[in-house]
Amino acid sequence: MQKLKILFLALIVAFAAIDVCAQEVLKAPKYPDGVYTKENTRTRRAIPYPTLREADVMWSKRVWRVIDLREKINFPLYFPDEKILDRKSLFDVIVDGATKDGTVTCFGSAAIDDEFRYDMTKSEIEGMLVKWDSTAETEDPNNPGTYIKAPTKDEVGSIRIQQYWIKEDWFFDKQRSVLDVRIIGLCPLIEKKTEGGESTGTCTPLFWVYFPEARPVFANQDVFMRHNDAERRTFEDIFWKRMFSSYVRKESNVYNRGIFDYKAGLDLLIESDRVKNDIFTFEHDLFHF
Repeated sequence: MQKLKILFLALIVAFAAIDVCAQEVLKAPKYPDGVYTKENTRTRRAIPYPTLREADVMWSKRVWRVIDLREKINFPLYFPDEKILDRKSLFDVIVDGATKDGTVTCFGSAAIDDEFRYDMTKSEIEGMLVKWDSTAETEDPNNPGTYIKAPTKDEVGSIRIQQYWIKEDWFFDKQRSVLDVRIIGLCPLIEKKTEGGESTGTCTPLFWVYFPEARPVFANQDVFMRHNDAERRTFEDIFWKRMFSSYVRKESNVYNRGIFDYKAGLDLLIESDRVKNDIFTFEHDLFHF
């Protein structure tokens, strides 16, 4: 009887693994899905940054932001929640780049360090995204009415990603006389749930991605555009053109603390707007005579 139980558990694990592989591989269509061949996005390259010297940066400020995917303007980063042939969510693009293509490096550990010091291996990433619960019970097929422990899979998909943190530097380049911004890092946050499966209303970070490294990957992935399917943007365009909504959660300061450490509720949003207004005012005052 014990051998049968072990065999039963092994079959469950095997079928689950086969199911995962079947879901990840998208079968190519028999006929072209469209009236023309889409070649623009797959051959695009990320726009190179202008040359920047330390001597030309006369002012800079580091800012951490939150992109909430529950806001409608941010839906292109969130959907589709399941992969389709011509589009994937931002999270799926990152995971595929990290676990399949090796084009994206994820950094974690040390309380999700945002200084890109602890890179994660493929197995570490997969172990974070797929977990097995060995305490779950299921009915024994050999003894109806009795229950045995069988592992169940808890997979982290894009549907559970609710926010992104972005780390960026604002600076004034006196050589070009422009106030510019460059994103340094990107971090997906997963919704936290209780043991009963209910949402706690909070999120926890998974890992950090070095944004400049991921730009070529983002430049080859389509994003849905509401008014014209023939003029689709890419994830690179979304971030380059700042086509997203966000609020500030932290600015560089002597205490190295976030806004949530000394503000709460509505005051937190007011303080966030104060940081954004300070950056706007700085640029405005430079050219105001």
